[in-house]
Amino acid sequence: MKKSSQLTKLLQDLFESQKLAVLATYGDGLPYINLVAFAATDDLKHLLFTTNRNTRKYRNLKENPQVAVLVDNRANRLSDFHKAKAVTATGKAKEAIGSARKRLRETYLAKHPQLEQFAGSSENALFSVEIDDYVIATFKKVMTLKPD
Repeated sequence: MKKSSQLTKLLQDLFESQKLAVLATYGDGLPYINLVAFAATDDLKHLLFTTNRNTRKYRNLKENPQVAVLVDNRANRLSDFHKAKAVTATGKAKEAIGSARKRLRETYLAKHPQLEQFAGSSENALFSVEIDDYVIATFKKVMTLKPD
């Protein structure tokens, strides 16, 4: 198996197993982080999350769409030092609108059906992060993958 296909499989497995990610935004001269329920598109080119429009996170995204998203599998156990994987995705977040919103909302809700009311509210926005690259880190090595 090629290295890129191994990394793709690692990402797919990690994203399938994890419900939450850490979203890093920047606004008003300060970094800001939040936990978000996320989903990935099948091609791994986009990570999706939803947020209320009346939040600091939303304002930051409108001011500066460059973000980092961290997904990891730690369990807060000693074994994490040798078994944990962490993926940092960097890219540009854009609010999904129109037919893209409908299509991406289906992908998001396939992973988070319990959030249907939240994701469908007009007070909330669905964001799609177009991924520039993934940095995959384990205890002993760091690898990079750019989506095709």
